[in-house]
Amino acid sequence: MDKLIITRLEDKICTATVSEGKVVQLTLEPDSGPSILQNIYIGKVQKVVPGINAAFVDIAPGVSGYYSLTENKEHHFVSGHSGKLKAGDEIAVQVSRDAVKTKAPVLTANITLTGRYCVFTSGKPGIGFSSKLKDAAWKAQMREALGGISGIIVRTNAGGLPPEMVLQEFEQLKGLYESIRAGWSCRTCYSCLYQSEPSYIAGIRDSISGSLKEIVTDEPVFYRELKDYMEKHQREDAEKLVFYEDSLLPLKKLYSLHTALEKAMGKKVWLKSGGYLVIEPTEAMVVIDVNTGKYSGKKKMAETILRTNLEAAEEIGRQLRLRNLSGIIMVDFIDMEAAEDKQSLMHYLTEVVSKDPVKTTVVDMTGLNLVEITRKKVRKPLYEQVLS
Repeated sequence: MDKLIITRLEDKICTATVSEGKVVQLTLEPDSGPSILQNIYIGKVQKVVPGINAAFVDIAPGVSGYYSLTENKEHHFVSGHSGKLKAGDEIAVQVSRDAVKTKAPVLTANITLTGRYCVFTSGKPGIGFSSKLKDAAWKAQMREALGGISGIIVRTNAGGLPPEMVLQEFEQLKGLYESIRAGWSCRTCYSCLYQSEPSYIAGIRDSISGSLKEIVTDEPVFYRELKDYMEKHQREDAEKLVFYEDSLLPLKKLYSLHTALEKAMGKKVWLKSGGYLVIEPTEAMVVIDVNTGKYSGKKKMAETILRTNLEAAEEIGRQLRLRNLSGIIMVDFIDMEAAEDKQSLMHYLTEVVSKDPVKTTVVDMTGLNLVEITRKKVRKPLYEQVLS
């Protein structure tokens, strides 16, 4: 069972997930306002670049986003104009990916609105299901109940629920989309048509049903916002919300959040066995090196290496989530000779990353014994959140 901690840290709003006494996820947002991720704007096309089949669209003065023309065939022109996109056109766009390093935020015409049980999507017809939903009979029942509905992705939290609950939420999200769309023609350029929830509310919404033991905050404003949200949208967890009051031991010290953040910003991570990881984010990918370190066990070398690699695999899964590292991740595990040891490692690593709320895939082990992982890019990595 997890605890969700919401407080202030380093002059930012901090949302921390604590599992089995360890901080497994940290999100920092500027106190000046939440991330623009998932916000919907009326943007102005700055320029179209045929060479990369993309456009750059301003969503605010001086704030430009990347808009792929390959992925976005249809555009939401706010003036009723249709046809080929050109500089000066005003279109409705959603921020699908935060700005990362030197890359601009990614914009899309596929408007998505997320609920606890499903996602409404304007640009993808049909019915989709979370990859974590494995019950084929229940999925078939859900497909039949949803009938001719199009543009819905059923989330993991819907598993086992009656179709009526999912359908009710979908209709609410669809109504919200239609309301947003109706306002396109009467709003000025750079208007924010929809603002997504701050990370501390999204953290509750996106938590796996039954996984939260407690939601704790020491900020009165956050407590009121959370209480209002949960009474309206997640009443089954409302009693888990706790307001923390202890002036002698602040919440951030109780859960050692400063220490967790400091360690998450470091390159080296020690393992219990005496081995360690070296984590190096680069412009192109994240590189992780696994070392035996000061392990002094007396077991056979092959057993020592496998044990260290398995321990490293578990810690890598935690570190990817904690640091919010994404994109291509290359892991240089300690070389193993036995094919069965390699298979055991890959199987265990796949099991570990499957628990990550962000889609994470173990791709393969290369001929150089490097393990390739991909993790979906959504928010900025933690080290950039600290600097923003």
